[in-house]
Amino acid sequence: MGKLTYDSSITVDFDDRVLAHIQLVVGAKLRRGESFYFSWRDDPPVGGGRSTVWIHPGISLAYKYFGSKAPVLNRDWVEALSLSANSATGLQVMAEPAQRTPLALRPGG
Repeated sequence: MGKLTYDSSITVDFDDRVLAHIQLVVGAKLRRGESFYFSWRDDPPVGGGRSTVWIHPGISLAYKYFGSKAPVLNRDWVEALSLSANSATGLQVMAEPAQRTPLALRPGG
């Protein structure tokens, strides 16, 4: 289980595979200087519901992975998450679609 830390004050647990796809999408948006909302469903132990943060190039993000190997990325999932990030509601974590063609890149490489 990986961790995303936002602005040193909010830490959220995500599966390593989910986190790797989020990192790629967020990184692409921030490289272009684009700000956007990012929303996820909270786990029941932390109250359930949903949380949303404003992602901006000036706000620090840290990604911590549990596993030592980066997963192969699903191009279709990256595209779906990117479309979500470009919408008025912002990036929404969604279920992984069936993979048609693997993405050759791995996060951070």
